[in-house]
Amino acid sequence: MHQNYHFLKHLSRRLKTELLGKEIVTCFSQNKDELVIGFADESKEFYIRAGLTAHFSALSFPDDFKRARAKSVNLFKQMIGQTVLDVVQHLNERSFYLKLTDDMLLLFKLFGNRSNIVLYQHDEPLHLFHKKFAADAELNPLEMDRQLPQNFAAFTEAQGNLRKLYPTFGELPTDYLEQQNYSSATLEEKWELVQQVLEQLDNPDEFYIIRYKGKLRLSLLPLGEVVYSYPDPLEALNNYSRLYLSETGFTQQYEQAKQQLTKKLNGSQTVLEQAMQQLQEMRHNRSYSQTADILMANLTNIPPQSEEVELYDFYTDQQRTFKLKRNETPQKQAEKLYRKAKNQHLEIQQLEEKAERKMEEIILLESALQALAEVDNYKALKLYLRDYAHLLASKQQAQQQSPFRVFETEGYKILVGKSSQNNDELTQRHTYKEDMWLHAKDVSGSHVVIKHQAGKTIPTTVLEKAAQLAAWYSKRKQDSLCPVMYTPKKWVRKPKGAPAGAVVVEREKVLLVKPENPFEKRK
Repeated sequence: MHQNYHFLKHLSRRLKTELLGKEIVTCFSQNKDELVIGFADESKEFYIRAGLTAHFSALSFPDDFKRARAKSVNLFKQMIGQTVLDVVQHLNERSFYLKLTDDMLLLFKLFGNRSNIVLYQHDEPLHLFHKKFAADAELNPLEMDRQLPQNFAAFTEAQGNLRKLYPTFGELPTDYLEQQNYSSATLEEKWELVQQVLEQLDNPDEFYIIRYKGKLRLSLLPLGEVVYSYPDPLEALNNYSRLYLSETGFTQQYEQAKQQLTKKLNGSQTVLEQAMQQLQEMRHNRSYSQTADILMANLTNIPPQSEEVELYDFYTDQQRTFKLKRNETPQKQAEKLYRKAKNQHLEIQQLEEKAERKMEEIILLESALQALAEVDNYKALKLYLRDYAHLLASKQQAQQQSPFRVFETEGYKILVGKSSQNNDELTQRHTYKEDMWLHAKDVSGSHVVIKHQAGKTIPTTVLEKAAQLAAWYSKRKQDSLCPVMYTPKKWVRKPKGAPAGAVVVEREKVLLVKPENPFEKRK
């Protein structure tokens, strides 16, 4: 119940006694899922530490906080120096906000693994702590109260259905009622039982840490095995967070990390095996170029309009039967075979690159699993999860966290914008004059950038892949061929007042490519 509405009512009321009149003196983060806010007045300091991970989300209140010198970043800078005027709990909702001076509000949205903290000024969102929950920018803290009809008439109409009338109860109060024989009671008796539980939730004897159904819980009701009890909600939540993370959290997060790494390792090994098998088949099959060589060497020996002919294969030193097209000359067929040979060579090169990437991934994942096996406590696990976050993130999460789509080939990094605003950020802030800039010609689409390497010329194969990405992430995605312009960034400028993503290109070259993502071939 540590994020249950009924507990948060007590917590926000208690926070009000601590925070009213205090000034916000610091706000920073030491990892991507933790925010620390420091408050102070002439007599006392107070800290809120919000740990908002996908595994476990909770607030805690350390007596003091020693900020790390490294890997620490200031956040929500606009609210530094503001004073807390009020702490407001939303009705029937798992959220509350701090009302600050200068017409600012700091919202604490405590929705399990979708928890977030948002700063507003003049009713407009200034900052989201977790930017991956972009929809939180649409929340209005002044309109988040949830009105629920909870009188006897509504109770009778719902026939005592707790989920309809009391969705704020959650599991523990519901189970507590069942232990009072709620299901078998009459409607009037059910109403009385609910009122008794509401009284206990509003005026608990203690705040309990219990063990219930094998899990450690924070509760307002003495359910299951009571492990600890506290008179103060801040003290109860502090101790619950510490106990949960050291006990339940360690096992859960350890096993989840192990499963994620093992799944990725198995996937990489499967892709590597498939790539190696395809390479072996392509290398051992008679190549298109060899067949074309034999045709060209035997032009005088092939009767006109032949559909089948037997020729000497000087690569194998034996006679061999060749299938031909009646309406095409041998020279024309040989030309097509040479083109196929060139494409085959590119496919082999791409497969070799894929195999190399997968072998690197396998080495990294095996090393990560070996390091995980040496982790034996929550503190070490917390450091491990921070250091290996790039391997543990899903493909979708990594894409959400990254400001751009990122691809790598032949040692070159290719960046692709995700939106008009993101295109502006990529081109104006993260691209330098020698970087190569690409865009599908005459249509809207992503800005694409190949990062420059001093003293090196971008290979044609890298340029072609970047052009394919520019075509793929554009309005010409469905075309068979797409013209893509490319030029050093120094010839790209944004006119004053131009809409997001709009630029002027002063000098350009054009490359004609097939729209596709070359990094998703044969997956």
